[in-house]
Amino acid sequence: MIEVETPALVLDLDAFEANVETAFGLARAAGVSLRPHGKSHKSPDIARRLIAAGAVGTCVATLAEAEAMVAADVEGVLLTAPVATKGQIARIALMLAEGADLMVVADHPDTVAPLSAAADRAGMRLRVLVECDMGQARTGVLTAEAAVTLAHAIAAAPGLTFAGIHAYWGHLQQVADIAERRARVEAQADVLRGIIADLRAEGLEPAIVTGGGTGTFSIDRDLGIFTELQIGSFIFLDSLYGPLALEADGTNPYRHSLFVRAAVVSANALGNDLPQVIVNAGLKAFATDSGLPRLASGPEGLNPSDTTYRYKGDEHGALMLPPGAPVRLGQILDFVPSHCDPTVNLYPRYHLMRGGEWTGHWPILGRTGAA
Repeated sequence: MIEVETPALVLDLDAFEANVETAFGLARAAGVSLRPHGKSHKSPDIARRLIAAGAVGTCVATLAEAEAMVAADVEGVLLTAPVATKGQIARIALMLAEGADLMVVADHPDTVAPLSAAADRAGMRLRVLVECDMGQARTGVLTAEAAVTLAHAIAAAPGLTFAGIHAYWGHLQQVADIAERRARVEAQADVLRGIIADLRAEGLEPAIVTGGGTGTFSIDRDLGIFTELQIGSFIFLDSLYGPLALEADGTNPYRHSLFVRAAVVSANALGNDLPQVIVNAGLKAFATDSGLPRLASGPEGLNPSDTTYRYKGDEHGALMLPPGAPVRLGQILDFVPSHCDPTVNLYPRYHLMRGGEWTGHWPILGRTGAA
Protein backbone atom coordinates (compact mmCIF):
# COMPACT_ATOMS: atom_id res chain seq x y z
CA MET A 1 0.00 0.00 0.00
CA ILE A 2 1.13 3.54 -0.68
CA GLU A 3 2.35 5.55 2.26
CA VAL A 4 0.31 8.72 2.80
CA GLU A 5 -0.68 10.54 5.95
CA THR A 6 -4.09 9.30 7.03
CA PRO A 7 -6.92 9.97 6.77
CA ALA A 8 -6.45 10.62 3.07
CA LEU A 9 -8.61 10.67 -0.04
CA VAL A 10 -7.34 8.15 -2.58
CA LEU A 11 -8.36 7.91 -6.24
CA ASP A 12 -7.71 4.66 -8.11
CA LEU A 13 -6.97 5.88 -11.63
CA ASP A 14 -7.53 2.49 -13.28
CA ALA A 15 -11.07 2.26 -11.89
CA PHE A 16 -11.75 5.94 -12.58
CA GLU A 17 -10.70 5.61 -16.23
CA ALA A 18 -12.75 2.42 -16.64
CA ASN A 19 -15.83 4.24 -15.34
CA VAL A 20 -15.26 7.12 -17.75
CA GLU A 21 -14.87 4.76 -20.71
CA THR A 22 -18.06 2.90 -19.74
CA ALA A 23 -20.24 5.98 -19.29
CA PHE A 24 -19.09 7.75 -22.44
CA GLY A 25 -19.56 4.57 -24.46
CA LEU A 26 -23.15 4.31 -23.25
CA ALA A 27 -23.78 7.98 -24.00
CA ARG A 28 -22.36 7.73 -27.53
CA ALA A 29 -24.51 4.68 -28.24
CA ALA A 30 -27.59 6.64 -27.16
CA GLY A 31 -26.63 9.77 -29.12
CA VAL A 32 -26.59 12.07 -26.10
CA SER A 33 -23.82 14.37 -24.88
CA LEU A 34 -22.39 14.48 -21.38
CA ARG A 35 -21.61 17.54 -19.27
CA PRO A 36 -20.53 15.73 -16.06
CA HIS A 37 -21.21 17.49 -12.80
CA GLY A 38 -18.12 18.92 -11.15
CA LYS A 39 -19.77 19.10 -7.73
CA SER A 40 -18.77 15.45 -7.43
CA HIS A 41 -15.05 16.01 -7.93
CA LYS A 42 -14.25 19.79 -7.68
CA SER A 43 -11.16 19.18 -9.78
CA PRO A 44 -10.12 20.95 -12.98
CA ASP A 45 -7.75 18.02 -13.60
CA ILE A 46 -10.72 15.65 -13.67
CA ALA A 47 -12.89 18.07 -15.67
CA ARG A 48 -10.23 18.34 -18.38
CA ARG A 49 -9.93 14.57 -18.59
CA LEU A 50 -13.69 14.22 -18.97
CA ILE A 51 -13.69 16.83 -21.74
CA ALA A 52 -10.86 14.96 -23.45
CA ALA A 53 -13.08 11.86 -23.27
CA GLY A 54 -15.85 13.73 -25.11
CA ALA A 55 -17.71 15.87 -22.58
CA VAL A 56 -19.17 19.15 -23.86
CA GLY A 57 -18.10 20.90 -20.66
CA THR A 58 -18.60 20.67 -16.93
CA CYS A 59 -21.40 21.51 -14.53
CA VAL A 60 -20.76 23.22 -11.21
CA ALA A 61 -23.03 23.81 -8.24
CA THR A 62 -21.37 26.85 -6.64
CA LEU A 63 -19.67 30.05 -7.68
CA ALA A 64 -16.47 28.88 -6.00
CA GLU A 65 -16.49 25.77 -8.19
CA ALA A 66 -17.20 27.91 -11.26
CA GLU A 67 -14.33 30.26 -10.44
CA ALA A 68 -11.94 27.34 -9.96
CA MET A 69 -12.89 25.83 -13.32
CA VAL A 70 -12.73 29.17 -15.14
CA ALA A 71 -9.34 30.01 -13.63
CA ALA A 72 -8.06 26.66 -14.94
CA ASP A 73 -9.40 27.43 -18.45
CA VAL A 74 -12.00 24.66 -18.37
CA GLU A 75 -14.50 25.24 -21.16
CA GLY A 76 -18.27 24.87 -21.16
CA VAL A 77 -18.93 25.66 -17.50
CA LEU A 78 -22.61 25.55 -16.49
CA LEU A 79 -23.58 26.84 -13.05
CA THR A 80 -26.63 24.72 -12.16
CA ALA A 81 -27.78 26.68 -9.08
CA PRO A 82 -29.53 30.05 -9.44
CA VAL A 83 -27.90 33.20 -8.06
CA ALA A 84 -29.73 36.09 -6.43
CA THR A 85 -27.48 38.44 -4.43
CA LYS A 86 -25.52 41.43 -5.71
CA GLY A 87 -22.29 39.80 -4.62
CA GLN A 88 -23.05 36.59 -6.50
CA ILE A 89 -23.93 38.41 -9.69
CA ALA A 90 -20.81 40.60 -9.38
CA ARG A 91 -18.71 37.42 -9.32
CA ILE A 92 -20.43 36.24 -12.52
CA ALA A 93 -19.70 39.61 -14.12
CA LEU A 94 -16.04 39.30 -13.18
CA MET A 95 -15.76 35.84 -14.72
CA LEU A 96 -17.44 37.08 -17.90
CA ALA A 97 -15.08 40.06 -18.06
CA GLU A 98 -12.19 37.60 -17.92
CA GLY A 99 -13.59 35.76 -20.93
CA ALA A 100 -15.16 32.79 -19.16
CA ASP A 101 -17.06 30.23 -21.22
CA LEU A 102 -19.94 30.29 -18.73
CA MET A 103 -23.66 29.58 -18.66
CA VAL A 104 -26.04 30.05 -15.73
CA VAL A 105 -29.58 29.09 -14.76
CA ALA A 106 -32.40 31.33 -13.57
CA ASP A 107 -35.71 30.50 -11.92
CA HIS A 108 -37.27 33.95 -11.36
CA PRO A 109 -37.82 37.03 -13.56
CA ASP A 110 -36.33 39.31 -10.89
CA THR A 111 -32.85 37.95 -11.63
CA VAL A 112 -33.01 38.75 -15.33
CA ALA A 113 -32.24 42.48 -15.07
CA PRO A 114 -29.22 42.03 -12.76
CA LEU A 115 -27.80 39.27 -14.98
CA SER A 116 -28.36 41.47 -18.02
CA ALA A 117 -26.51 44.33 -16.34
CA ALA A 118 -23.66 42.00 -15.41
CA ALA A 119 -23.30 40.82 -19.00
CA ASP A 120 -23.46 44.42 -20.24
CA ARG A 121 -20.70 45.52 -17.83
CA ALA A 122 -18.51 42.67 -19.00
CA GLY A 123 -19.19 43.37 -22.66
CA MET A 124 -20.20 39.73 -23.12
CA ARG A 125 -23.32 37.76 -23.89
CA LEU A 126 -24.42 35.42 -21.12
CA ARG A 127 -26.33 32.26 -21.96
CA VAL A 128 -29.10 31.58 -19.44
CA LEU A 129 -31.16 28.42 -19.00
CA VAL A 130 -34.57 28.31 -17.35
CA GLU A 131 -34.46 25.99 -14.37
CA CYS A 132 -37.59 23.89 -13.92
CA ASP A 133 -38.63 22.19 -10.69
CA MET A 134 -39.10 18.53 -11.60
CA GLY A 135 -40.64 17.45 -8.31
CA GLN A 136 -37.66 17.98 -6.04
CA ALA A 137 -39.23 21.07 -4.42
CA ARG A 138 -35.91 22.88 -4.28
CA THR A 139 -35.25 25.42 -7.05
CA GLY A 140 -36.85 26.03 -10.43
CA VAL A 141 -40.04 27.45 -11.92
CA LEU A 142 -43.13 25.53 -10.92
CA THR A 143 -45.24 25.65 -14.10
CA ALA A 144 -44.86 25.63 -17.87
CA GLU A 145 -46.44 29.08 -17.94
CA ALA A 146 -43.75 30.41 -15.60
CA ALA A 147 -41.06 28.80 -17.76
CA VAL A 148 -42.39 30.54 -20.87
CA THR A 149 -42.64 33.90 -19.09
CA LEU A 150 -39.08 33.65 -17.82
CA ALA A 151 -37.72 32.48 -21.17
CA HIS A 152 -39.33 35.48 -22.89
CA ALA A 153 -37.77 37.83 -20.32
CA ILE A 154 -34.32 36.31 -20.85
CA ALA A 155 -34.61 36.43 -24.64
CA ALA A 156 -35.63 40.10 -24.54
CA ALA A 157 -32.90 41.22 -22.11
CA PRO A 158 -29.80 42.97 -23.47
CA GLY A 159 -26.71 40.84 -23.18
CA LEU A 160 -28.60 37.61 -22.45
CA THR A 161 -29.40 34.62 -24.63
CA PHE A 162 -32.10 32.09 -23.81
CA ALA A 163 -30.07 28.89 -24.05
CA GLY A 164 -32.50 26.20 -22.95
CA ILE A 165 -33.82 24.27 -19.96
CA HIS A 166 -32.24 22.85 -16.85
CA ALA A 167 -34.32 19.97 -15.43
CA TYR A 168 -32.90 17.78 -12.68
CA TRP A 169 -34.86 15.09 -10.81
CA GLY A 170 -32.37 14.62 -8.00
CA HIS A 171 -34.95 13.06 -5.68
CA LEU A 172 -35.25 10.09 -8.04
CA GLN A 173 -31.58 9.19 -8.34
CA GLN A 174 -31.52 6.58 -5.58
CA VAL A 175 -34.99 5.07 -5.84
CA ALA A 176 -34.10 1.50 -4.94
CA ASP A 177 -36.27 -0.42 -7.40
CA ILE A 178 -35.25 0.34 -10.97
CA ALA A 179 -38.78 -0.28 -12.33
CA GLU A 180 -40.21 2.25 -9.87
CA ARG A 181 -37.34 4.63 -10.67
CA ARG A 182 -38.21 4.39 -14.37
CA ALA A 183 -41.92 4.96 -13.81
CA ARG A 184 -41.30 8.04 -11.70
CA VAL A 185 -38.79 9.45 -14.19
CA GLU A 186 -41.16 8.91 -17.09
CA ALA A 187 -43.90 10.80 -15.22
CA GLN A 188 -41.58 13.79 -14.82
CA ALA A 189 -40.42 13.42 -18.41
CA ASP A 190 -44.00 13.93 -19.57
CA VAL A 191 -44.08 17.20 -17.62
CA LEU A 192 -40.81 18.27 -19.23
CA ARG A 193 -42.11 17.42 -22.69
CA GLY A 194 -45.06 19.71 -22.04
CA ILE A 195 -42.76 22.59 -21.03
CA ILE A 196 -40.66 22.11 -24.17
CA ALA A 197 -43.79 22.06 -26.36
CA ASP A 198 -45.09 25.29 -24.79
CA LEU A 199 -41.73 27.01 -25.31
CA ARG A 200 -41.60 25.94 -28.95
CA ALA A 201 -45.14 27.19 -29.49
CA GLU A 202 -43.90 30.62 -28.39
CA GLY A 203 -40.91 30.51 -30.74
CA LEU A 204 -38.51 29.78 -27.87
CA GLU A 205 -36.53 26.76 -29.00
CA PRO A 206 -34.51 25.29 -26.11
CA ALA A 207 -31.21 24.50 -27.79
CA ILE A 208 -30.00 22.80 -24.62
CA VAL A 209 -32.07 20.48 -22.45
CA THR A 210 -29.83 19.36 -19.61
CA GLY A 211 -30.29 17.36 -16.43
CA GLY A 212 -30.25 13.81 -15.20
CA GLY A 213 -27.82 12.01 -12.94
CA THR A 214 -25.96 8.78 -12.35
CA GLY A 215 -28.94 6.97 -10.82
CA THR A 216 -31.25 7.66 -13.75
CA PHE A 217 -28.65 7.70 -16.54
CA SER A 218 -29.87 4.50 -18.17
CA ILE A 219 -33.42 5.93 -18.26
CA ASP A 220 -32.62 9.56 -19.12
CA ARG A 221 -30.46 8.80 -22.13
CA ASP A 222 -33.30 6.94 -23.87
CA LEU A 223 -36.07 9.49 -23.25
CA GLY A 224 -35.39 11.47 -26.41
CA ILE A 225 -35.64 14.74 -24.46
CA PHE A 226 -32.18 15.62 -23.23
CA THR A 227 -29.44 17.01 -25.42
CA GLU A 228 -26.95 16.39 -22.60
CA LEU A 229 -26.78 14.68 -19.23
CA GLN A 230 -25.05 15.73 -16.01
CA ILE A 231 -23.99 12.42 -14.50
CA GLY A 232 -21.31 12.92 -11.86
CA SER A 233 -20.99 10.22 -9.20
CA PHE A 234 -20.32 7.52 -11.82
CA ILE A 235 -16.63 8.39 -11.78
CA PHE A 236 -16.36 7.37 -8.09
CA LEU A 237 -19.32 5.03 -7.33
CA ASP A 238 -19.81 5.66 -3.62
CA SER A 239 -21.56 3.17 -1.36
CA LEU A 240 -24.88 4.98 -1.92
CA TYR A 241 -24.85 4.11 -5.63
CA GLY A 242 -22.84 0.90 -5.35
CA PRO A 243 -25.73 -1.46 -4.50
CA LEU A 244 -28.15 0.04 -7.04
CA ALA A 245 -29.08 -1.49 -10.35
CA LEU A 246 -28.05 1.32 -12.71
CA GLU A 247 -28.81 -0.37 -16.02
CA ALA A 248 -32.08 -1.82 -17.30
CA ASP A 249 -30.71 -5.35 -17.04
CA GLY A 250 -30.19 -4.88 -13.30
CA THR A 251 -26.41 -4.46 -13.47
CA ASN A 252 -24.13 -1.74 -12.19
CA PRO A 253 -21.31 -1.28 -14.72
CA TYR A 254 -19.10 1.00 -12.60
CA ARG A 255 -16.28 0.32 -10.14
CA HIS A 256 -15.40 1.94 -6.84
CA SER A 257 -12.54 4.34 -7.49
CA LEU A 258 -12.68 6.73 -4.50
CA PHE A 259 -11.53 5.67 -1.05
CA VAL A 260 -10.77 7.17 2.32
CA ARG A 261 -7.57 5.63 3.60
CA ALA A 262 -7.26 5.25 7.38
CA ALA A 263 -4.90 3.62 9.86
CA VAL A 264 -5.67 1.33 12.78
CA VAL A 265 -4.57 3.42 15.78
CA SER A 266 -5.94 1.26 18.61
CA ALA A 267 -6.48 -2.50 18.76
CA ASN A 268 -7.02 -3.20 22.46
CA ALA A 269 -10.38 -4.90 21.91
CA LEU A 270 -9.17 -7.52 19.43
CA GLY A 271 -9.24 -10.29 22.01
CA ASN A 272 -12.89 -9.72 22.97
CA ASP A 273 -15.87 -11.76 21.82
CA LEU A 274 -17.00 -8.77 19.72
CA PRO A 275 -13.68 -7.35 18.63
CA GLN A 276 -13.14 -3.96 17.12
CA VAL A 277 -10.27 -1.76 16.07
CA ILE A 278 -10.21 2.03 16.06
CA VAL A 279 -9.19 3.87 12.90
CA ASN A 280 -8.23 7.52 12.59
CA ALA A 281 -11.15 8.45 10.34
CA GLY A 282 -14.30 9.73 12.02
CA LEU A 283 -16.89 12.43 11.50
CA LYS A 284 -14.33 14.79 9.96
CA ALA A 285 -13.28 12.19 7.38
CA PHE A 286 -16.62 11.16 5.86
CA ALA A 287 -19.87 12.79 4.83
CA THR A 288 -22.52 11.52 7.24
CA ASP A 289 -25.76 12.29 5.39
CA SER A 290 -26.20 9.02 3.51
CA GLY A 291 -25.33 6.17 5.80
CA LEU A 292 -22.05 4.67 6.90
CA PRO A 293 -18.85 4.10 4.97
CA ARG A 294 -17.87 0.50 4.42
CA LEU A 295 -14.60 -1.33 4.31
CA ALA A 296 -13.47 -1.66 0.71
CA SER A 297 -10.92 -4.40 1.15
CA GLY A 298 -9.15 -6.05 4.02
CA PRO A 299 -6.19 -8.29 4.63
CA GLU A 300 -6.35 -11.82 3.27
CA GLY A 301 -8.82 -13.83 5.28
CA LEU A 302 -11.18 -10.95 6.06
CA ASN A 303 -14.39 -10.46 4.09
CA PRO A 304 -15.31 -6.74 4.16
CA SER A 305 -19.01 -7.66 4.28
CA ASP A 306 -18.38 -9.23 7.70
CA THR A 307 -17.34 -5.84 9.11
CA THR A 308 -19.30 -2.79 10.22
CA TYR A 309 -18.05 0.75 10.67
CA ARG A 310 -19.26 2.97 13.54
CA TYR A 311 -18.50 6.63 14.18
CA LYS A 312 -16.57 7.21 17.40
CA GLY A 313 -16.28 10.99 17.34
CA ASP A 314 -14.60 13.64 15.23
CA GLU A 315 -11.31 11.87 14.65
CA HIS A 316 -12.08 8.18 15.15
CA GLY A 317 -14.19 5.33 13.88
CA ALA A 318 -14.65 1.76 15.05
CA LEU A 319 -14.46 -1.16 12.68
CA MET A 320 -16.42 -4.09 14.14
CA LEU A 321 -14.77 -7.37 13.19
CA PRO A 322 -15.58 -11.08 13.31
CA PRO A 323 -13.64 -13.06 15.93
CA GLY A 324 -10.11 -13.86 14.84
CA ALA A 325 -10.03 -11.23 12.10
CA PRO A 326 -6.45 -10.69 10.84
CA VAL A 327 -6.29 -6.97 11.58
CA ARG A 328 -3.43 -5.46 13.54
CA LEU A 329 -2.31 -2.19 15.08
CA GLY A 330 -0.93 0.19 12.46
CA GLN A 331 -2.69 -1.53 9.56
CA ILE A 332 -3.79 0.64 6.63
CA LEU A 333 -7.41 0.18 5.49
CA ASP A 334 -9.44 1.70 2.65
CA PHE A 335 -13.11 2.66 3.05
CA VAL A 336 -15.74 3.47 0.43
CA PRO A 337 -17.49 6.71 1.46
CA SER A 338 -21.26 6.69 1.55
CA HIS A 339 -21.67 9.97 -0.37
CA CYS A 340 -18.81 11.07 -2.59
CA ASP A 341 -19.65 14.76 -3.21
CA PRO A 342 -19.58 16.05 0.39
CA THR A 343 -16.78 13.66 1.33
CA VAL A 344 -14.59 15.15 -1.41
CA ASN A 345 -15.41 18.59 0.01
CA LEU A 346 -13.58 17.63 3.23
CA TYR A 347 -10.17 17.11 1.58
CA PRO A 348 -7.64 19.40 -0.15
CA ARG A 349 -6.37 16.83 -2.66
CA TYR A 350 -6.68 13.42 -4.25
CA HIS A 351 -3.81 11.02 -3.74
CA LEU A 352 -3.53 9.20 -7.06
CA MET A 353 -2.94 5.48 -7.25
CA ARG A 354 -2.39 3.21 -10.22
CA GLY A 355 -1.74 -0.48 -9.78
CA GLY A 356 -1.09 0.04 -6.07
CA GLU A 357 1.61 2.65 -6.75
CA TRP A 358 1.40 6.31 -5.77
CA THR A 359 1.56 8.54 -8.87
CA GLY A 360 0.98 12.08 -7.57
CA HIS A 361 -1.99 14.18 -6.55
CA TRP A 362 -4.67 16.51 -7.93
CA PRO A 363 -5.88 19.50 -5.90
CA ILE A 364 -9.54 19.79 -4.92
CA LEU A 365 -10.65 23.37 -5.57
CA GLY A 366 -13.74 25.47 -4.91
CA ARG A 367 -14.61 23.63 -1.71
CA THR A 368 -17.54 25.00 0.28
CA GLY A 369 -16.21 27.45 2.84
CA ALA A 370 -12.92 27.76 0.95
CA ALA A 371 -13.88 30.52 -1.49
